[in-house]
Amino acid sequence: MSDLDYPDDLRYTSDHEWVQDVEGGAIRIGITAFAQDSLGDVVYVSLPAVGATVSSGEACGEVESTKSVSDIYAPISGEVTAVNDALDSSPELVNSAPYTEGWMYEIRPTDAAALEGLMDSAAYQASLA
Repeated sequence: MSDLDYPDDLRYTSDHEWVQDVEGGAIRIGITAFAQDSLGDVVYVSLPAVGATVSSGEACGEVESTKSVSDIYAPISGEVTAVNDALDSSPELVNSAPYTEGWMYEIRPTDAAALEGLMDSAAYQASLA
């Protein structure tokens, strides 16, 4: 995999999720190219409800593929402010565009400083080696 598979403007977790700052103090979350490649063809995505509170490290959704079902973990604690409804009818976006159209949900963090504890692209790639 190349550097393009792990954009430098994102932060990463050991659970293979990425985090991106979006307008208004919220963060957008999805799974990495490594995760979607490991899963195989994604056929269903279960996301937390808008308004739900998620806790760092806890499962808050699932990704079902032709190979398995895997939990989605909250990278930091906060309130869910948006979900990607396009995944209801097109879960394959997680495979074809994991960092763009395949994003999963957005949260407003209870502690934005918690983002500093996540890995940058180089550290995440090193963790895969």
